[in-house]
Formats: sequence, structure tokens, C-alpha cells
Amino acid sequence: MLAIFLKTLPFFAVIGLGFMAGRQRFFTPEATAYLTKFVFYFALSAMLFGFAANLDVGALFSWAFVLAYVLASGLVWALVGGVALARGAGPQEAVVEAHCGVIGNVGFLGIPMLTLLLGKAAVGPVLLVLAVDLLVFSSVLTILIAGLREGRMSWGIFRVLAMGLLRNPMIVSVVLGLAWGATGAALPLPVNEFMTMLGAAATPCALFAIGASLAGRSAERMEVAVWLAFAKLVLHPVAVAVMALVVFPVDRYAAGVMIAAAALPVAGNVFILAQHFGVAPQRVSTSILISTAVSVLTVTAVIALVEGL
Repeated sequence: MLAIFLKTLPFFAVIGLGFMAGRQRFFTPEATAYLTKFVFYFALSAMLFGFAANLDVGALFSWAFVLAYVLASGLVWALVGGVALARGAGPQEAVVEAHCGVIGNVGFLGIPMLTLLLGKAAVGPVLLVLAVDLLVFSSVLTILIAGLREGRMSWGIFRVLAMGLLRNPMIVSVVLGLAWGATGAALPLPVNEFMTMLGAAATPCALFAIGASLAGRSAERMEVAVWLAFAKLVLHPVAVAVMALVVFPVDRYAAGVMIAAAALPVAGNVFILAQHFGVAPQRVSTSILISTAVSVLTVTAVIALVEGL
């Protein structure tokens, strides 16, 4: 486990460096926002395109994998949402808290870290997890909150949702990469080198941006935030492990990658959604801060365990 910890430490060290830069105002919130945009729209998109263009879609997709992850995440989602309702939280707050329990930082942290630690073959399973998070659970959150506010479901909600997905560069880059890969043609050398160079900036910039964004977060409802961090870092990977290793016949290596992805801390885009809808953003912010800090140890432990599968 010490060897795994030493491998994961540089990733969290860059996050820590970003945090200190943000705390000291060397990196202002505005600078952090622009760095995040650079990663989201350019560097990470180039990395995802390159990964997707070299994947065999037929070998990548597995119904057992998708069902195991969706059902495990759905159970944790329902549990966290139910606990929020039992505590007296409103329905919209319950939906956002449930989202905290299952949406991990797969894009900015998971893809670069798990690919390095678990091998290039981890790219496919990680992209499947990312696709389910974006297409299924983020859609559920948007539909439920919009429906709760309007008091009914309308086709307009689905139009807004579809436009949001089409504007998401992570989804667009993966789809375009898969489409290119399906042609069987190699990328022209200048294009390939351009994508490689731009994609190489994704890992350090994404990790630094995570840390810098955490520096501006303040604590609120600590007991709730600790519970949400526990649900994400412990309950989610445990539920995924049971579904992937016991209930469904998921390939052992792919199951290990899925479990490691489930152990990642709460994603920053949960805060973006909470802020957009005006539902408990400070609570979500605190859960991101706590889960990211604690994940230095928990993610290391989970990766050490899944390497033995």
C-alpha cells in the first residue's frame, strides 16, 4: 500500500500546490475559473479525443459493466436522498445531496490518475463511468429539480437537457473520437501531435485547478458534508464492488477500475449544478473539500485493493 500511496501522492501534491496558490491569492478566483475553462474546453477534450479515437467500441461496451455501475450508484443515490428527506431537507436539497453521493471527479482526477496507476487499458472503463455519470445521473438531477420547480414534467426540460449535453465538451470530444476511431484511419501526424501536446497539459492543469478552486470554499453544515463525503468515498465503492464482483459477471480488471473510479471524491461539477440551481451550494462545496482531502488515503487504499483482483 505504501508503494501505491507514493504513486498517488504526486497527484494530490499538485492539488495541494493549487490550494496553497489559491489561499495566498497568487491564483485569484478569476484566474482559477479561466484555467478550469482551458482544461475543460481544450486540454481535457484533446486528451479524451485521443483516448476515444484509439478505443475499440465493441470491446469497450459491456451491459454487465453499465448495469452494475448504474444499479450500485442508484442504490447509494436513493439512500443518500432518503437520509436527506428523513432529516427534514427539502426535495431539491435531497436530490443535490444524493448527487454528491455518487458523482466523483472522474474527468479531472480519475482519467489521468487511474490511467497512470492501473494502465492504459483503464481508459475504456473510466470513460464508461464518465458517460454514465454525465448521461444518466446528471440528467436525472436536472430533470428532477426542473420538474419539482415547475410542478410537472414538460418537453421543454428535455430540450434544455439535450442542449446542455451537446454543449458539454467532454461528451462531444469522446463521441468525435469514437467516430474517428470507427473509420480505422490514423490521425494525420500534425493533428496527432497537436492533440498529444494539448492533452499533455490536462493532468497538471486539472489537478492545479482542483486545488485552487478548493481554496475559495467555506464550510457549512459540517455534519452533513462529512456524511456526504463518507457516502462517496466508502458507500459508493462498496456498493459498486458488490454489484461488479458478486451480482454481475463483470471482467475482474474492468470491475477494479470501476471500483477505483467510484472511490474518487465528489466532483466539482456537482457544485456547478448546485450553484446554477441555487440549491445548497455551500454544503456541496464543503463535501468536495472534505472528500478531496480524505481521498488521499481512501483512494490509495482502494487502488491497493483492486490491484489484487
